[in-house]
Amino acid sequence: MTTVDLVTPARRTSLRRRIRLLVAATITYNVIEAVVAITAGSIASSAALIGFGLDSVVEVASAAAVAWQFSAADPERREKAALRVIAISFFALAAYVAFDAVRALFGAGEAEHSTAGLILAGLSLVIMPFLSYVQRRAGRELGSASAVADSKQTLLCTYLSGVLLVGLALNSLFGWSWADPIAALVIAGVAVKEGREAWRGDACCAANPPATTMDPAPTSCAGDCRTGGGEHGAA
Repeated sequence: MTTVDLVTPARRTSLRRRIRLLVAATITYNVIEAVVAITAGSIASSAALIGFGLDSVVEVASAAAVAWQFSAADPERREKAALRVIAISFFALAAYVAFDAVRALFGAGEAEHSTAGLILAGLSLVIMPFLSYVQRRAGRELGSASAVADSKQTLLCTYLSGVLLVGLALNSLFGWSWADPIAALVIAGVAVKEGREAWRGDACCAANPPATTMDPAPTSCAGDCRTGGGEHGAA
């Protein structure tokens, strides 16, 4: 019997409802974040800020994939497709941000000071960790690899907010224009890493056989699907 099997139908319904609400909140915030970041980044010629805004677009796509999955009567059947959307979104983000950052490093335009960017990065550092933590807890309890992957996408926004804040601050305080594209390249690198993990996530959590009370829980998911096979295994 898996940990997921121990979740009652009522609890399962409650967790799915919670994930849908968290996804809706994430989409709403990220739409606002994307508009502000891309607009401010375009004004300031900031590759990092534009990349951060595009990451918000990716997060919207990721959250929308999870919302689509959990709108079905049997969300488990849509999990693989949702994970693929999340992974491809990461890769697309990384490709664009890396290209734009390299152009900036070779003199395609120096970033200017952006007050809006600094404020946005600070707000995201406060809001995103909470959304990520609550969704990851619900996803792990439910055994949903896609919900966990989406929560990691939200957590990535926290890391990127910190990178963005440092890059913008260095540029504003010391005129280090190179700090902005370097920050953007860090964003691209993290996006590739998370994309690879999301791409493998379905196989990781679906391929593990259900754990029994006599067998140790599988560890190949590195703690992200601690339920011994996720909802695929419980189905």
